[in-house]
Amino acid sequence: MLSERLLVIGGGLAGCEAAWQAARCGVDVDLYEMRPNASGPAHKTANLAELVCSNSLRGAALENAVGLLKEELARLDSLIVKTARENAVPAGGALAVDRELFAAAVESRIACEPRITLHREEVHEIPLDAPVIVACGPLPSDALLSSIDAVLRQAQHDNTGRLHYFDAASPIVASDSIDESKMYRKSRYEKGDGDDYVNIPLDREQYAQLLRDLRTLPRHEAKEFDGTRYFEGCLPIEEMADRGDDVLRYGPMKPVGLRDPRTGETPYAVVQLRKENREGTAFNLVGFQTRLTWPAQRETFAKLPGLERAEWLRLGVMHRNTFIDSPRLLEPTLRLRGTDALYFAGQITGAEGYVEAAACGMMAGIHAARAILGLEPVDVPPETALGAVVAHLQNRESPDFQPSNVTWAPFPALAGAHAKLGKREKRALMAERSLAALEHFGELLRAEPRALIAQR
Repeated sequence: MLSERLLVIGGGLAGCEAAWQAARCGVDVDLYEMRPNASGPAHKTANLAELVCSNSLRGAALENAVGLLKEELARLDSLIVKTARENAVPAGGALAVDRELFAAAVESRIACEPRITLHREEVHEIPLDAPVIVACGPLPSDALLSSIDAVLRQAQHDNTGRLHYFDAASPIVASDSIDESKMYRKSRYEKGDGDDYVNIPLDREQYAQLLRDLRTLPRHEAKEFDGTRYFEGCLPIEEMADRGDDVLRYGPMKPVGLRDPRTGETPYAVVQLRKENREGTAFNLVGFQTRLTWPAQRETFAKLPGLERAEWLRLGVMHRNTFIDSPRLLEPTLRLRGTDALYFAGQITGAEGYVEAAACGMMAGIHAARAILGLEPVDVPPETALGAVVAHLQNRESPDFQPSNVTWAPFPALAGAHAKLGKREKRALMAERSLAALEHFGELLRAEPRALIAQR
């Protein structure tokens, strides 16, 4: 007989959200986090819910799929989104947070939840005699990876192995070491407060010099891995430079909507700096994730106007991310096929991004809790952004499953006259439809566990 306690492996965004949601359903949870006793290659602290790459949870507008996903999570009492909004820093049309305040607040809430017991120790082997959610993130320890492989074999998925790709983090610079006289403050199209970003304008020659450096200076080689497979939504900046002269100008260095107020002209290209913390003492180079060597990064970025004497609080780093072939391994509830109560959540499923990881954690926590309580499984409405995350993880059309952020692609199309509307109008209607469907879903989730707890 399976235990009535839920075991959650991993104290990242997905694991914390899963534990929180299960506890809210009335289930007791053991949350395991290996840090500080052991640490992965991307972690810098022992904090729960540490943001290891960017401090941005991306767009906030409902016309943006990830913005809609955040709103859905908030309406379902998401620990991660609620805490992020409370610890936000200015970021134009995006939701960015003070990393330290955010992580501290998440940990405080976890510690104060009586149904969650936090264990600071590493899980080496996945138990199969208890309900378990594996939310170890994309960089689990070798021992846990071995256990995952063994579980996949035992569940008769021998022909479906682990996959991997490479992810990278952007550099962070001390704000008091930059020369803002060569920059200007402005948000794209005046979003947010209108001046949430510090912008470095580049002319044609400065942009060409950056391309030369990105293409020719030394890079960290990934010799210990079998190949380099990048996540297309988070390409190293030098990889983008290799793909063509204008790729960066149409990507992270796009100048559109960033007219220089000092000259009234739009620069040839723009490097944007975004606040890393509430005090604004640190800035992240937006979209500058890289695997250039550290000396090469210092040489390259020192040529950018205003960064000649920059103090780098963190230089770009490169690491391997691991994920499973979810469409062929997981049920829509995120339970591993062929097992009684083993669930996966977060980036290890191929749901890419902080918000998507939290969404997986929420769904896995709810599904696992309902199974423990003896409640019927529920289907996430396909009209919602949560449903779009599930749809990606269930998409078997492509034999080469790749991680992805949430997009509008899996949403059901609008019918009738609505199909002829423009993109913005369509997405506004789809968001309205999504939130209406979510309301009914939320009522179901809230009513059944409360009734069951009352009976106990």
